[in-house]
Amino acid sequence: MSETLPAEIIVGIDTHKHIHAAVAITTLGARLDTMTIPVGGKGYHALELWARSLGPIRAFGVEGTGSYGAALSRFLCERGHAVVEVNRPNRQLRYQQGKSDPLDAEAAARAVLSGQAEGCPNIRFGDGGDDQARQGRSRHGGQGSNPGNVHASILIVTAPLGLRERLDALSGKMTLLRYVAALRPGPLASTKASAKIGLRALARRWLALDEEIKAYDIHLEQLTRQAAPDLVELPGIGTSTAAEMLLLVGDNPERIRSVAAFAKLCGACPIPASSGKTSRHRLNRGGNRQANAALYRVVVTRMRGHLPTLDYVKRRIIEGKSKPEIIRCLKRYVAREIFGHLCAAPLPAKTATNTA
Repeated sequence: MSETLPAEIIVGIDTHKHIHAAVAITTLGARLDTMTIPVGGKGYHALELWARSLGPIRAFGVEGTGSYGAALSRFLCERGHAVVEVNRPNRQLRYQQGKSDPLDAEAAARAVLSGQAEGCPNIRFGDGGDDQARQGRSRHGGQGSNPGNVHASILIVTAPLGLRERLDALSGKMTLLRYVAALRPGPLASTKASAKIGLRALARRWLALDEEIKAYDIHLEQLTRQAAPDLVELPGIGTSTAAEMLLLVGDNPERIRSVAAFAKLCGACPIPASSGKTSRHRLNRGGNRQANAALYRVVVTRMRGHLPTLDYVKRRIIEGKSKPEIIRCLKRYVAREIFGHLCAAPLPAKTATNTA
């Protein structure tokens, strides 16, 4: 009598930045077990041992083989496993069945089982195989620090396993950037060297732009304090808010004739939206949106630690006002305060008359 071979299994994996969720099913569709692993070499080895303990492995279905699942897909392929790229589940199915990591992992496994997912993993091997770093440098070369910072995060996620584990162990944004900026990639003969070159270039560009921004901030603070020294000293109003308001007012503040006109210019005045027996107002989406955002930042800052503002918020809550309504009232108050410093005409000085 011939021995019955154990049934093959398919493992679906839902990948994230720090953890991966896996679900194993048989080729008949029965769910066997689920597992969650941390991202890294130990987690990948544990996943492979767990999968082998359940039976012969037909394939791994992995979401995001070109992003969060890149290192895992490379690890599995190097050990001879079949890896299938699985697209994200259909949104309509998520609405019907719910959303969780094990559910997404099981959906990935069933997509492989049904043949719906059959794509090759989006990973590269070999000498100079990872040209993503070089493409990223050319694509983001003329942009600011934020796109470069985002792309650096993407490169870290998709970096080879040893390099990624070393970078993930660093705490603090600036510590990470300075470490990456000092990397020594060596000859461009491996995926790790290519990733190091890309990360080092992005980190050095980010640090250079950061120093440039700090220098501009110093100049901006000097100019703002010269133009509106009293405004900068108000609670919650920093250099950037004062500069935004100075740009809004311009060199001819006399054109803004009233507090209401200034509030409308900032988009901080409500618009009537009455209909029938209902009398109400709606939020004004017009005006200068940068100035409106500056008013919002001032209000939020004051609501965190400015005692008069906190007392005002408590009183308005007791009166039944909602938080958005309170913020709108406070924005109008801040607009009135700024108008008094930048636009209100100074009172004429009293002159002494000689009575002879």
